[in-house]
Amino acid sequence: MDIVKKRKATVPWMMVMMMVMFFLVFSADSQHNNKKKSTLPKTANDGRSTVLLPLYGNVYPIGHYSISLRVGHPPKEFEFDIDTGSDLTWVQCDAPCTGCTKPVDRLYKPKKHLLVRCEHPSCGAVYSPGNPKCVTPSNQCDFFVEYADRGSVLCVLVNDFFSLKLINGSTIDQRLIFGCGYDLKNPGPYPLPPTDGVVGLGSNKGGILSQLHSFGITRNVLGHCLSGKGGGYLFIGDDLVPSGIGWMPLSADSKEYFPSRAELLFGGKPTGIKDLKVAFDSGASYTYFSSHVYEAIVDLVSRDLNGKPLQRVKDTSLPICWKGNKPFKSVDDVKKYFSTLTLKFTNTRNIQLQIQPEAYLIVTQHGNACLGVLNSKAVGLEINVIGDVSMLDKLVVYDHEKQQIGWASANCDKLPKS
Repeated sequence: MDIVKKRKATVPWMMVMMMVMFFLVFSADSQHNNKKKSTLPKTANDGRSTVLLPLYGNVYPIGHYSISLRVGHPPKEFEFDIDTGSDLTWVQCDAPCTGCTKPVDRLYKPKKHLLVRCEHPSCGAVYSPGNPKCVTPSNQCDFFVEYADRGSVLCVLVNDFFSLKLINGSTIDQRLIFGCGYDLKNPGPYPLPPTDGVVGLGSNKGGILSQLHSFGITRNVLGHCLSGKGGGYLFIGDDLVPSGIGWMPLSADSKEYFPSRAELLFGGKPTGIKDLKVAFDSGASYTYFSSHVYEAIVDLVSRDLNGKPLQRVKDTSLPICWKGNKPFKSVDDVKKYFSTLTLKFTNTRNIQLQIQPEAYLIVTQHGNACLGVLNSKAVGLEINVIGDVSMLDKLVVYDHEKQQIGWASANCDKLPKS
């Protein structure tokens, strides 16, 4: 079945980073009635449970974390890059596809009756606060997303089954709205992730989180734990949120995960850099700061290394690197020479994000230690981003029910017990 190749329409508001995109508001009256009834979980309170998924990947050398989801009827497994910096979930699809990175037999095959039309409310939500650029209401709902690295994807909305296993042991088959990506472009300089698509985990009402919440399946809560050894886990729902997490409110004027503004400390001492606005984005492998903050961090780190047995060296992996007397095997070999970066959030009670050396350094295949903090301007970003490297071995929880975000050190190597 060929999808009509529509003229590209650019969504008016766009976020950042590797897979930064948008999604849709999805109401409980979906465009099509479910052919299969979901068996909703039964718990002690309101019948909601939690989806728990293992994570795959690492910051280096893979460069992303991903989950596997079963989509369609009959279900087919696809690998999705996880991205809290976007709302749209999309998968490469055979419509046919231009620019897809997977062979035809690995692509999602849409069925015509599953396409979402322009007249459906979810289509209008994609273009909010604008309107869908459709000739007639019966047109398919296309949308175009362009990324900070100049890559782009043209999708059509579809409404198909996701098969999800819950921690209470039950499995549900639930229709969700997502994007069928049929025209991908990537002029570089960075290659696309080798995944089949992206799962958007942002705060928009129409994202996967809100859809599951609207169907009474889970609470509107997300947590992820990225292991520094690779892998980890992700959950949707509130059953696995531990006690002892320090919480802070999310910014009320943003669709992204912005807590309150922060002051930057280095080695526990003030740097004079204040009023920083930062976003938490699992779609970014590294942490990004605006030019003046980045340059200050590089200067602070460089001065701190005076007299220590490290020398600057060129490495194709990252811009700022050092070598030792012999190649480093892991960050453990070199972290003792570096000091901790700290974001001290204002208007909160002693809430800090400590970015220890192991949360901002990468040891490359050449045995060098490189700074995993980058200049946001160099990749077209206009904001400060806390990426995967600075969230390693922390459980980070985004609670939309209470509009708050929290984190705590955690063992991310094992799935939590329900």
